[in-house]
Amino acid sequence: MNEWPEGWFRDEKPASGGAGGGLSPGAAGAAGAGVPGEPTEQLPVGAAGAPSAAGAYARPAGQRGRAGAWPEQPPLHAEPRTGQRPPAGAPRPPAGRPQPGRGGRRTGRSRTRRVLLIAGIVVLVLLIVIGAMYFYLDSQLNRRNVLVDYPGRPAAGAGQNWLITGSDSRRGLTAAQKRQLHTGFDAVGHRSDTVLVLHIPSNGRAVLISLPRDSFVQIPGYGGNKLNAAFSFGGPRLLAKTVQNATGLRIDHYMQIGFGGLMNVVDAVGGVRMCLPGPINDPASGLNLKAGCQTLDGAEALGYVRTRHNFNEQDLQRVQDQRLFLRALLRKTTSPGTLLNPFAAVPAAFGATNALMVDSGTHLYQLMQAALALRNPQTTTVPIASANYVTAAGDAVLWDSARAKELFSDLNHDRPVPKNLLSGSHQSAQ
Repeated sequence: MNEWPEGWFRDEKPASGGAGGGLSPGAAGAAGAGVPGEPTEQLPVGAAGAPSAAGAYARPAGQRGRAGAWPEQPPLHAEPRTGQRPPAGAPRPPAGRPQPGRGGRRTGRSRTRRVLLIAGIVVLVLLIVIGAMYFYLDSQLNRRNVLVDYPGRPAAGAGQNWLITGSDSRRGLTAAQKRQLHTGFDAVGHRSDTVLVLHIPSNGRAVLISLPRDSFVQIPGYGGNKLNAAFSFGGPRLLAKTVQNATGLRIDHYMQIGFGGLMNVVDAVGGVRMCLPGPINDPASGLNLKAGCQTLDGAEALGYVRTRHNFNEQDLQRVQDQRLFLRALLRKTTSPGTLLNPFAAVPAAFGATNALMVDSGTHLYQLMQAALALRNPQTTTVPIASANYVTAAGDAVLWDSARAKELFSDLNHDRPVPKNLLSGSHQSAQ
């Protein structure tokens, strides 16, 4: 005896026989169905007494609980949509299991927020550290009032011009290093074996020009003499004034580095790789290098930029070697391998600021501009008419005045320099 009405459950098969329990023999015959002795499933009957054309279990839309059809039942596996409450009687997910679209998504968003927050804090800390280091290094630059106005000073031209010098200052060298490097102990006055003019145009490639130290020029207050004498007579200020008068270029920035400073910078970046076409053995500078590619440490680099006695052209070859080395050093200093390595970048930055002397108007970002320009400049030596010009001060280097004037005029107006005025740089095999 079943207390539930027959046909309530959708998989239940109604009992055969009885009132309404099956098809009449006539109907069964008409339907062509039924096997004697077997129960027959009861199908809904259409208006004409035949099975419904819409399907065995079709029901008009909007009509609920029609006789002969199944009553409304809950789905077997109800999954509530996001933001909706499950219908009454629907099976609920087990306890502790996150419901789809709720806890899982919320947990993912929280994790993303945490990652972004941590990344933002790290970036902020890095920016603060970099900013603090920049201002500290800028404050540590050794500044001097080098570039002063005077009657007849050239007017400002296009781009910017740097005067770069290498001083023979022994500051920072120990007594043992002075003996090792053959620098001498009692240098009278100051000299500069390296005098370079760097022109950075508004657009285009920078140009680096060597001015031989023995160039015969007019030194204000001293008459005709070798360029190196200006540094000895009046230091960087008189040298800058002499160079401006001789070239017609207004010098915007000044940078000077001594013996000890060069060694420290080279060692801080892990040495500089140079490829020599031949061996160099110079007792005067204490240098002994083999032919081929090799990494020079600070002491070797200092000897390399000073050596000249083994070359036929002596100082004219040395200025080319100085340009090649300066370019190699700046490429190494500004390379990703150095800048992204704090163990190389930080010592190099502190070593450079301690080693350099600049004019009072130069800041760290301008030094960085100059360093990037020196990575790959066009290079040349000022056009020369005679390398053995006899003067009262001894043999000197006489400029080709017409070609030198053309070169400096092109630079002053940011015009491309003709190729016949660019001698380039090459290393000598002695």
